[in-house]
Amino acid sequence: MKPITLRNLPPELARRIRLKATTERTSLNQTVRHLLEESVPGPEKTRKRELQHDLDRLAGCWSEEEAAAFDAALSSQRQIDPELWK
Repeated sequence: MKPITLRNLPPELARRIRLKATTERTSLNQTVRHLLEESVPGPEKTRKRELQHDLDRLAGCWSEEEAAAFDAALSSQRQIDPELWK
């Protein structure tokens, strides 16, 4: 693969990358590759992220009345049938 050159990297960022490499006992090249892999997901990571976050738009959008109605609708399903647990 063709090498990539980064120019004008801020000194503070370069220092933090070097510190991370030293702390994790990895090469600077491995550390930068790992950071890039984490921040630029491939197709497999993108798919997982979409599956994990597909209901975020629904979180916290119910009113207290809607939540109470939902809990009431599920209350019969939350009952334990003693005959089944013998």
